[in-house]
Amino acid sequence: MLEKKEKVLQKKASTEVEKAKDFTRAKNKRAAIQCLKRKRLYEQQIEQLGNFQLRIHDQMIMLEGAKATTETVDALRTGASAMKAMQKATNIDDVDKTMDEINEQTENMKQIQEALATPIGAAADFDEDELEAELEELEGAELEEQLLQPATTALAAPVHVPAGKQPARPIPQKRTAEEDELAALQAEMAL
Repeated sequence: MLEKKEKVLQKKASTEVEKAKDFTRAKNKRAAIQCLKRKRLYEQQIEQLGNFQLRIHDQMIMLEGAKATTETVDALRTGASAMKAMQKATNIDDVDKTMDEINEQTENMKQIQEALATPIGAAADFDEDELEAELEELEGAELEEQLLQPATTALAAPVHVPAGKQPARPIPQKRTAEEDELAALQAEMAL
């Protein structure tokens, strides 16, 4: 589920970059910066999901280790019983040492669990200068893209229809199976 959510967020971040490019072409700098801000938020969520996945993997490893520890303790008990039957005496120093090792491992597991339970810091404030630099980089890339295109494509620029003169009915578009799945996932996650 976390991986699916990460893919959705990556698509949203890509969409925001495309919107920023469109706004840059339309010379709407404020809207382009807003798109970049949303992209950064999506990237932070993606990073947080990566941290969640890492924590889950750590938890799985710790559980496997705990299971191995339990099996080891069971094996130690069986060995201790066999030794008791053979020697009819138990060496208390060995038992104390084993218990100390078990207590040490238990304490280590508690420390690991406490470390994993520590929340990750809040989202950092956005640096406007960084956003400006990123926007300038986007504008430069767009300008370079326009300069590299043949002169005939400049004639095929999109026509902007005034708000009051929009077509009466929008043209229906077919949705792909991937878009349907993405929409269902977004609805499921209530995004």
